[in-house]
Order: sequence, then structure tokens, then C-alpha cells
Amino acid sequence: MNSRPPTVLEEKETTQTNHVVLRPAKPDTLRVIPLGGLGEYGKNMMAFEYDKDIIVVDCGIMFPEEEMLGVDFVIPDSRFLEENKNRILGMIFTHGHEDHVGGVPYILPRLGNVPLYGSPLTMGLLGVKFNEFGIRGAKINVVNGGQEIKLGPFTVEFIHVTHSIPDSFILAITTPAGLLVFATDWKFDHTPISGQPTDVAKLAELSKRGVKCLFSDSSNVEVPGYTISEQVVSEAFDKVFKNAPGRVIITSFASLINRIQQVINAAAHYHRKVVISGRSMEENVKMAMELGYLKVPQGILVDVRRISHIPDGEIAILCTGSQGEQYSALSRMASGEHRQIKIKPGDTVVISASPIPGNEQSISDVVNNLYREGAQVVMGKEVDVHVSGHASQEELKMMIGILKPEYFIPIHGEYRQLYKHARLAQDLGIEGRKIFVVENGQVVEFDKEGGRITRERVPAGYVLVDGLGIGDVGNIVLRDRQAMAKEGVFVVILTIDHSTGKILTSPDIISRGFVYMRAAEDLIFKARQEVKNIFARHNEKYPMNWDFVKKAIREEMGAFLFNHTQRRPMVIPVIIEV
Repeated sequence: MNSRPPTVLEEKETTQTNHVVLRPAKPDTLRVIPLGGLGEYGKNMMAFEYDKDIIVVDCGIMFPEEEMLGVDFVIPDSRFLEENKNRILGMIFTHGHEDHVGGVPYILPRLGNVPLYGSPLTMGLLGVKFNEFGIRGAKINVVNGGQEIKLGPFTVEFIHVTHSIPDSFILAITTPAGLLVFATDWKFDHTPISGQPTDVAKLAELSKRGVKCLFSDSSNVEVPGYTISEQVVSEAFDKVFKNAPGRVIITSFASLINRIQQVINAAAHYHRKVVISGRSMEENVKMAMELGYLKVPQGILVDVRRISHIPDGEIAILCTGSQGEQYSALSRMASGEHRQIKIKPGDTVVISASPIPGNEQSISDVVNNLYREGAQVVMGKEVDVHVSGHASQEELKMMIGILKPEYFIPIHGEYRQLYKHARLAQDLGIEGRKIFVVENGQVVEFDKEGGRITRERVPAGYVLVDGLGIGDVGNIVLRDRQAMAKEGVFVVILTIDHSTGKILTSPDIISRGFVYMRAAEDLIFKARQEVKNIFARHNEKYPMNWDFVKKAIREEMGAFLFNHTQRRPMVIPVIIEV
């Protein structure tokens, strides 16, 4: 393999196309169509197409990048699936984490309620979401490890794998073009908290059948050695609970059922009651208890409203907010806005999660507030209160060595990680021409002549979710938000005589985030004069084209303000006819 990525097209993905640009499928050809999760963390989604049939694997969300101001999260672009929804045989889920199932309530209604397949826990987590979103009648199909289903030309086998959530699967997808192994979010943990270790024997069996292509998790390709066991977290929790003088407050992802079990185990050992705070945490704990995935001793859970009646040394609080989310339980505690729980000296706060890229500042703000209120914070590498659920280098090598695939496609990671995983695969003997580093929207084909990256594209950009709006915040809105955040807003209000087209009063000016008007009276005075001059230059006849006048004021006023301040605020002209 050369120093550049193997078999990568020169063109970059353009995500603004209005329609799918994929030609009709050739007979006897398998197409792999990634719609998310390649070159990024999150919104994992991939489609497999053979002849006229399609299956979809996962449908997740992604946390917004720092410059996506006001955006709650990002979901995959589903236009390709929407335009081919009558061909979709099912949507299959590897496990129940948000970056693999969080997009379902937004995308499923657009696809005509296709059948869903996943483990009991994954389907339980989706059921919680469906209740929240008011989705009724979803076609839920529960499958277990070792089971297989047939969907048209696809036979999908569900292979148990260890991850940081129970009921995680590797998928073995048998197609007329060969056997595919889809291994996202996995590790070889021989002492898992719940469930069975990864089914290595089944992987060896797949190798004997001949693996056409392996898709494998790239998240920890830069981490040498092996990922440590979840048991290490249990030992760390034991130390925290043993030494904490007051309340222990643990925050983690609401879907990390294994981590929740570890907290409950530690609390029970040290005779502490457990309070759950955060709606998603409460709903997931309730569901996991009903399905038997959480073993909770009788009487250990108490209502948050009873917390004031329990001594601090006898209470543990399990809450949401590990990523510094604005309205999460931990953020409200840190800012003093939580109704029942106030942070105080003696509290020990454990952040049992790694920061997702882009969330570092939010987490830092919460941690600073926790310290201000007198809490001790345990996070990061100080104590092993979090371990990765993803395979490190030696495990990635082992997976390739066991399966011996003919082709290899790295998935689940940023571009550098996909590239490094490709390098690792080549070092292990896979031909460089059979290793494909692809990005969202690119299409890979397999037929009797072999595999290749095509020059075709499908839309695979970002769909932004902001409040109740889905996709109505795009690049232009984000650009405006960024401009306002960086340079401020300069509003010019002109009151015009309807009959004459003349300015009736001195232009009103509002500055927000640009200059303080009382301290910049000279600039504001000159700006008013400049607005009058601009209006006069474009006041040739009446009635005027107000859109043209507004554009002139935006452009010329922007240049005027830049010349005087070296800053370029968003200029918003408002014309009122009276």
C-alpha cells in the first residue's frame, strides 16, 4: 500500500444534491452504501443492496460539533432510503447505544415503518424512545445471539460480542456475493460484567466458510495492546464508595446498563440507597429491570424526593449528564437549578464516561461548577472509573487473524483511524488493492469480478436536529449563527413615508454583540449618516425595489463598519412603510 489511503477516490462527497445519484443496481451485484459513521464518531448507518432488495444496519445520532451553534444533535441523511423505502426489507441493530439507535424515531416514520430487528435490550431501549415520541405500531422483532433471520437474498446471523452494553452483536451477513462480517463496537473481554464473552468459536467457524469482506471498528486503532476489562471499573467504584465521606454521585450514559449495574452493586455492598435522576436514566433502568438485565436488590432504589431524609453517607445518586448536556441532571445540580439535589461539600462526583469530541468545554464548565460548590470530582485517568468498549490494536489484529477476510473495510472512526486500521490490515497480509477506506456516501460494489469503490454517490450529509425542527437548520442558518456569535448584529431600521419614499426619522440602530452604543456614540452617529447616504444613492425612483435597497445597505454598511472597526457584524436592514 502506498503512503496514501488505499483505493480512495479523489472526489470529495458533496452532500447538497437534491436526489439520489445512484444508477439502477446491476444484476448479481452487492452494493455497500455507508450513510454515516465513517470519518466521524456517531450517526452510524449502513445500507446493503442486492438487486432490488435493501437491508439497513443501525441508525444512530451524533453529538454536534462545536461550531454547530444551538444544534441538539445530528442524524444521518436518509434521502437515499426514503426514495427506495419500498425496497427495504428490514433495519437491523448491532446494539442499543445512542450512536446506533438514536436516529430511529426521526427516520423510521419517513421509511414507512419497516421491520426492526435487534436484541431484547436493544428493542427495549427503542421501545422507551417510541413511547417518548408517540410512535405506535412499530414492527419490532426480537432476536437473540446465535439466531439467524432471512430477508430476501440476505441471511443475517447474530453473534454475541462483548461491549459496554449487554446484548451486542457482530453480524454475519450471507449474500449471493459472499459472506460479510460486520463488527462494530466490540472488544475481547473475557470477564464481562454481564452476558457472555465474545463468541470466538463462531468467528472461527465463519473463517472456515470464507469471509468475503470484514467491516471492523476503528475507534481504538491508535491504542496499543488490549482494552482492559470492565471488571477494573468495579474495583475503582469500590475504592470510591469505600473512601467517600458523603454522597456519591455517578454520571454515565443512560444506555450503559453494565455501568449502572456496577454502581448498584457497589452501593449495595456499602449499604447505600440509590437515587436515579434524569428522565432517560429512569426510563432505561425501569425497562432493564423489567427485562431482567439489571439485578437490583429489594428496597435499594428510593425516590429522589426522599433524599433529604437519608444521611449523606448512605446515599448514592445515579444521573445523566456525563457529556455536560445543558439540561441534564448533573448540569442542573452543578448550576444549583436541580429541584431536589444541591451539590455541597463532602459530595464525591464520578464522571464515568469519556468526553465525546466537541463536548470537552461543556464538561469542563460543569466540573468547574462542581468544584465551586465544594464537591470532589473523579474523572479521566485519575481512577479507572471508565474503560473503553472498543477493541485496541492487538484485538483488532486478532479479529483479522481469526476471520482472514479477502477484503477489508475499516468503519466506526475518524478518517485518520480508518486509514491506520487499513495500514494495520495490510501489515497482516491483506492486499492493499482489497482494502477500501471509504467515507459516507461512497459506494462499494462486489460481484463475480471482485470488489471496488465506484464513482457513484448518495447523499450522506448532516441532518441537524434543533428542538422540534429536523433538517430546517442547514449550512446557511449555521453560518448566520456563527457570524452573530463571532461578530455580533447591527440592525438598521428605516421608517419610510409610504407616499413619498422619504425617510421620516433618523435611522434607528440596534447593536448587539458588536459595540456598546453608549461607548461608541461617534461610530453610531457616523453610521446613521452613512445609512442616509446609502439610501440617497439608491433612491432614484418610487416605488422602490426594497429588496435591492436592503441588499445595498447590507453590503455597503458592512464595508463601512469593517473599515472603522476591522469587524464585520451581521447587518440586518429593516424598512417600515407608514
